[in-house]
Amino acid sequence: MTAPKAQLHTLDLIGNTPLVLLKGPSAAAGCEIWGKCEFANPGASVKDRAALWIVRDAEARGTLKPGGTIVEGTAGNTGIGLALVGNALGYKTLIVMPETQSREKMETLRALGAELVLVPAAPFSNPGHFVHTSRRLAEETPGAVWANQFDNVANRKAHIEGTAREIWEQMAGRIDGFTCAAGTGGTLAGVGMGLKAFDEGVTIALTDPYGAALYNYYAHGELRAEGTSVAEGIGQGRITANLEGAPIDTQFRISDAEGIVWVERLLADEGLCLGLSSGINVAGAVMLGRQLVGEGRKNPRIATILCDTGFRYLSSLYNAEWLEAKGLPVFPWLARG
Repeated sequence: MTAPKAQLHTLDLIGNTPLVLLKGPSAAAGCEIWGKCEFANPGASVKDRAALWIVRDAEARGTLKPGGTIVEGTAGNTGIGLALVGNALGYKTLIVMPETQSREKMETLRALGAELVLVPAAPFSNPGHFVHTSRRLAEETPGAVWANQFDNVANRKAHIEGTAREIWEQMAGRIDGFTCAAGTGGTLAGVGMGLKAFDEGVTIALTDPYGAALYNYYAHGELRAEGTSVAEGIGQGRITANLEGAPIDTQFRISDAEGIVWVERLLADEGLCLGLSSGINVAGAVMLGRQLVGEGRKNPRIATILCDTGFRYLSSLYNAEWLEAKGLPVFPWLARG
């Protein structure tokens, strides 16, 4: 008679995502490129991890009490993660999001029972920015806590203790480089710190979209943005608390067009339907792999983050009219339609 399997809580489904070898990117880089499948989380994105750690941290500190409300400003995925975690633990969620984000994210949040507040897109210096709006709403709502994902270091702790350890174990301690883009900075800084704790020789690289300021900061010591990007959830114009002390060894800047090439190839050739942030991450991983090969590293192995599902962008990234309006290449199969 076999012993019964250990019982899981639904929140145990967050994390321990698969790591897959990406054939096309590996061939392009001349080395192994591995993708961490964060779309396999219950909320279909990497942000489920930060959501869980932030909520558990608030509970441990006693600021989030039974029946309370979690308030957050987000591009969408963190809000979705918080809504699912909140539902599982008996909390309400109030999510503030820029009205420029994908319709699918908005509809998902409403379907999950979150209260959704949409605000015009604005620079961080504007009091109407979604982050500042969410902080004010948290202060005005009885029994509420502000998740504050950008400056709450429980975010990066999720990746120090979770994502980095998983990558290290899944790659049997044979990893030469890691890269991803930064939104809050929690994933990049946390995985970087976690992997460096295992091996200081792992190269940690920022992959930055145009329109963000971090590339110039790490390359030249100046927070200066250039160009624009339509990628959601990545790109940062300041050093958040999560980014403070991030062990960045090198940096790349990737255009939307370069990212879309990999979104197209990963779907057409490998059956992975992903968002643009994942395509940008993979483009950065290819650049990092080529750099390490050029430096004489023997058969380097690179890991990156496949952030979320492409099903979250059917009205934008996977819509021919939207792509044409943004001056971006249209996937061949969409053009046929």
